[in-house]
Amino acid sequence: MSDGTATTDLDIRLEKHRTELTGYCYRMLGSSFEAEDAVQDTLVRAWRAFDTFEGRSSLRSWLYRIATNVCLDMLTAGNKRARPMDLSASTPLAQAALSPRPDHTWLEPMPDARVLPTVEDPAEAAVAKESVRLAFMAALQQLPPKQRVVLILREVLAWRASEVAELLDTSVASVNSALQRARSTLAEREDKGAGAAVSDPLDEEQQKLLERYVAAFEGYDMTALTALLHEDAIMTMPPFDLWLTGHADIAGFMTTIGAACAGSRLLPVQVNGVPGFAQYKPDPEAGGFAPWAIQVLEISDGRLTGFHFYLDTKRWFPLFGVPLHLDVDGQPDQVEEGA
Repeated sequence: MSDGTATTDLDIRLEKHRTELTGYCYRMLGSSFEAEDAVQDTLVRAWRAFDTFEGRSSLRSWLYRIATNVCLDMLTAGNKRARPMDLSASTPLAQAALSPRPDHTWLEPMPDARVLPTVEDPAEAAVAKESVRLAFMAALQQLPPKQRVVLILREVLAWRASEVAELLDTSVASVNSALQRARSTLAEREDKGAGAAVSDPLDEEQQKLLERYVAAFEGYDMTALTALLHEDAIMTMPPFDLWLTGHADIAGFMTTIGAACAGSRLLPVQVNGVPGFAQYKPDPEAGGFAPWAIQVLEISDGRLTGFHFYLDTKRWFPLFGVPLHLDVDGQPDQVEEGA
């Protein structure tokens, strides 16, 4: 590995796999930042061990083996990342309180560009997007780690059972058994929000829905906003464990505890395979608008079924590569390198 040209060539070959490996590790770990750490660890291990790579499998398969081992090591603590509605019942507005939980509690959002490689097949692209949506990601976190590996490789990445068995040093029968158990677990969770369906690409009706949402949210028009919501729509705000459901409680929260969001500005982002927005609140101290939340929207049957606000701006806005501040006209005046 002392030859500079060889090193550069290897770096390029390894780097080509970064996005798909990040997607794999993200599905395994449920954390944007842990996924990127896992991929970096994977590529460093591969670089250091490349002299021992005998080529009995493809470079891609070898990298997935390393990534799998890295993720399984990281999951030995047993932490299962979740959404607020996976942990408790919804809170009536009258009892609403903002109680944060540690970062490692929560399933984290991820920019599409970091986990979804460019593919030409629309059906393949749709499957990839579906596999990083929050409901599916939350279901994955409930699986034992090795079942998670099998389900992702077989159902999402379309590996053959024999390939998965080789990666895990096990039998095809064991892989098929693990897949069956994983499918059963996911089927039991289908009633917990997995039904959101967004067209890929967005159709004209959904595009208009998003335009109406932006107008209603930026205008803080609760009548217009609730008209866009499914009657059982859910609103969450990690790192707070509070979650609300239904028009009355959502609108009531936004006009009381959440009233400071009035006058916000929204910039579109692509997040977890669905439309989303970077939200900026008015900044009375510096003027203009300060970062507040990454919003993830879920759409089904022409209505919003869920909108999720991720509030840790110091982490999310650089990750999504969106401006760190907007001027008084709502235009970017500082941009962070990122997705």
